[in-house]
Amino acid sequence: MSQKIKLLVDGAFVESSTPTYLPVENPATLEILAEVPLTLPEEINQAVNAARRAFTTWKEVATPERARLFLKYQHLLKQHQNEIAEILSRENGKTFLDAMGDVWRGIEVVEHACNIPTLMMGETVENVARGVDTYSYVQPLGVCAGITPFNFPAMIPLWMFPMAIACGNTFVLKPSEQTPMTSIRLAELFLEAGFPNGVLNIVHGAKDQVNHLLTHPDIKAISFVGSVPVAEHVYRTGTQHLKRVQAFGGAKNHMVVMPDANKQQVINSLVGASCGAAGQRCMAISVAVLVGEAQQWAEDIKTALSTINPGVWNDESAAYGPLINRQSKEKVLRLINSAHLEGAKILLDGSNYSVKGYEKGYFVGPTLLGDVTADMSVYKEEIFGPALLLMNAASLDEGISIINSNPYGNGTSIFTNSGAAARKFQHEIEVGQIGVNIPIPVPLPFFSFTGWRRSFFGDLHAYGKQGVRFYTETKTITARWFEEDLPGGNVNMTIQLK
Repeated sequence: MSQKIKLLVDGAFVESSTPTYLPVENPATLEILAEVPLTLPEEINQAVNAARRAFTTWKEVATPERARLFLKYQHLLKQHQNEIAEILSRENGKTFLDAMGDVWRGIEVVEHACNIPTLMMGETVENVARGVDTYSYVQPLGVCAGITPFNFPAMIPLWMFPMAIACGNTFVLKPSEQTPMTSIRLAELFLEAGFPNGVLNIVHGAKDQVNHLLTHPDIKAISFVGSVPVAEHVYRTGTQHLKRVQAFGGAKNHMVVMPDANKQQVINSLVGASCGAAGQRCMAISVAVLVGEAQQWAEDIKTALSTINPGVWNDESAAYGPLINRQSKEKVLRLINSAHLEGAKILLDGSNYSVKGYEKGYFVGPTLLGDVTADMSVYKEEIFGPALLLMNAASLDEGISIINSNPYGNGTSIFTNSGAAARKFQHEIEVGQIGVNIPIPVPLPFFSFTGWRRSFFGDLHAYGKQGVRFYTETKTITARWFEEDLPGGNVNMTIQLK
């Protein structure tokens, strides 16, 4: 019998009283690893109440003390990185190397949280009027919540709760019901680091549980990462209930390939950026825009893609793992088939790929589609699979126009040896994160993750300075002290006392 995933409420891991559980499935083997509860409303309320009570004391903990606790947490995460990565690989399907990267990018955000004393500094202006000073404090909001996806079970929760908690808030996390085990291990280490009970709480579930968090009156801010339709729902519902919301949605990321670029660098980058993590990442390159003579590289890209294969998490030869579930695989296969029917060239088709010994797993082989146009379904929808689309452009201007006409604006890149082309691209493109000769330009945590347009709904982005601003409020004080209240009654006495 598989284990039942527990809730974390007020520092204790407890079993839910719900009668309804969902299976947590290994997508390579279809083995049921665990069962995750659809948390009852009263249990969510208990978690929020625990966070609300903990906030009254946690916000008073000195900021350097909070930073020292995160130093301990960072150390524990590094010690247990391999263990966390294996848990992640089994429930998500990622290769071990990919999972290690997932965990490490989360650790980097925890390292950023260790700098919280400097990140929460206010501002001061002396003598805004005669004898009057103005200064500001940065203070926490209260109870915050995070709703995270399956594709980065370590990194994205670690985007959220460390920054929120370092700022002095408390947190309720609702991880993906498909990958809850990683978050539980992160929470165990969090408690081991010495954080007080109730500062971090975990509930589980699906749509109903998310809606309960979005409408709960004691939750002040919501962080979300997931698909575009759900991101829109989270943003609308949360803001309608007067909450601060940051909601990250999907993407259609393009790489513009100029004919003067280093051909082998381009090909190597496209292989990893399109098929890594089975294409299940919001910063994956799913479209290569080949400019001018670079259109002749399609056959070389095909050759490179055909050399990689998916496999199980501990297969060191595997380039990536399976898709997360049957529905995801069916969607990818549907879009590949639609591309064929709508006139794209199927240069490489991974639809019928299977891994020996794991024939029932949700694997799709590397796929390359040529002559894709903007009116095709495979272009308009986020495929979220190991497929690369090739589009043609006569010039850099046309390539920029293609990208700026797309509704998404998460990430993009250009490969070129021309500084002028790179500058024109980064200046004119209407996308939040841009790589120059870098395929996946995810910023390190001291910058913010800045998707635009329908890839993000909100005002302040994740981690970095914007993350601190999202999880805090500014209090401004204007003060005047009268000199006659000085000991001795005047300023001369002050001088004498010195």
